[in-house]
Amino acid sequence: MKLAWKPPKQGQVLAVLKQYRYVLLVAAAGILLLLWPTGGQQRQPVEEQGLTGAEEDFSVEALEQRLAQALSRIEGAGEVSVVLTVDSGMERVLATDRTQQQGEGELSSQEQTVIISTDAGEEVVLVTQRYPTFQGALVVCPGGNDPQLRLTLTQAVSGLTGLGADRITVCAGS
Repeated sequence: MKLAWKPPKQGQVLAVLKQYRYVLLVAAAGILLLLWPTGGQQRQPVEEQGLTGAEEDFSVEALEQRLAQALSRIEGAGEVSVVLTVDSGMERVLATDRTQQQGEGELSSQEQTVIISTDAGEEVVLVTQRYPTFQGALVVCPGGNDPQLRLTLTQAVSGLTGLGADRITVCAGS
């Protein structure tokens, strides 16, 4: 038995295209999106991005002072004092190079921090930097008895630290 291919008639092709027009339209849109240029922007490695002074010198005390200064500007607050407690300090994760060797039935592993040479000298490669997470906040101000002001201060501290309202205490003070 010999099978011969016969080209479809023009009416049959149009009928198939008409029947599957939405599927073909979605497929064409998908292909266009895949081919769409991304603008040529590439992510720079962390070591090339550079760290700003604020990222390198994170200080809870400095943050408390900035927060107190900002909260003092809220109407009715007066001079504000802020105390923040943190889970742990700032943590930097450095790139490491691990080598493993197997010898005489034992597997030994050695890990070294990756160091690159730059014009300024040698630098370690920073993979990520984790800022401390806050545990709680205490805000003391002369207007701390006013419920509306307490709510405003709680929302402000919550927005800046990520703490929930149950971890922020606002007290009246002198």
